[in-house]
Parts: sequence; C-alpha cells; structure tokens
Amino acid sequence: MPQNKRESLIYTVIMCAFMVLWMSIYNVSLQYGAFSLEAVIAGWIGFPIAYVFAMCCDWFVVSKLAKGIAFRYLVKPEDCALKKILCISGGMVVGMVIIMSLYGACEGAFHTGAWASVPSNWLRNIPRNFIMALPVQFLIAGPLVRRLFRAAFPVGKVLA
Repeated sequence: MPQNKRESLIYTVIMCAFMVLWMSIYNVSLQYGAFSLEAVIAGWIGFPIAYVFAMCCDWFVVSKLAKGIAFRYLVKPEDCALKKILCISGGMVVGMVIIMSLYGACEGAFHTGAWASVPSNWLRNIPRNFIMALPVQFLIAGPLVRRLFRAAFPVGKVLA
C-alpha cells in the first residue's frame, strides 16, 4: 500500500489506468454484444477522456469517501494490511462504479442523442459494472498493480 501522498498519487494513476481501460473494453463489448477487436479499439479510443474523468473523481472524491468510511466504520489503523486493502478497495469500487456508470450512460446518450434514456441506462449499468469491477479489482488489478508499484517504487524510495 502507498505510504505517503506521492506514492498514493502514483499508485492511483496506475490503478485507475488499468481499471478504466479494462472496464471501457468490457462496456463496449456489452454494447457490441461480444468481445472483439472492434470492442478493444473502441474502448481504447474512448479511454483518454474516461481516464481523465475517472482520475479526477477517484483522487478528489471517491478516495476520500472510501478511506473515510473504511477508517471510521470498518478498520482501525492497527488492523492487518489485507483488511485495510479489502475495505478501501471495495469502497473505491462501489463509488467508482456508481460514477463511471453514469459517465457511460451519458457518453452513450452523447453518441445516440437518446438523453431521456440516461437514468435507465445508468441504473442498468451499475450492477453490470459492479459484477465485473469488484472481482477484477480484488483478484487481478489490485495484486498486479501493487506488485508492479512496489517493484518500481520500493518502500522509502518515493519521498513525501
């Protein structure tokens, strides 16, 4: 886990990039009806704007809420690292899925002009995204990004 604000920013940049790209491809695949090279290309094309939006939401809103709720109600500073990781990551997934599902519904309406369908698409997207994002975060992205992060930035190398 990151030890200071700079490490937290670097870690967030990497994690957010991984999750936004993965979820973009997933959502485009749902729209197209199947995973394909076209879905990967479309997900990649939509990635930059989605990434900037997600990074801002993550850094300025969701991270603070998830950590605040986790440390107020779920974990104590002396709890084991795994419990902290699971509680904070789970909270991050919930917050980001809610926000990014709305982003996806609005992006779809922008392309189709069907703005009246945004609320129903948003509510439909939340469970679809949650069932993908939570396992990916816990089983793939979290362990992979933590390992890559610590390999690139050993403890004590990034100063506060």
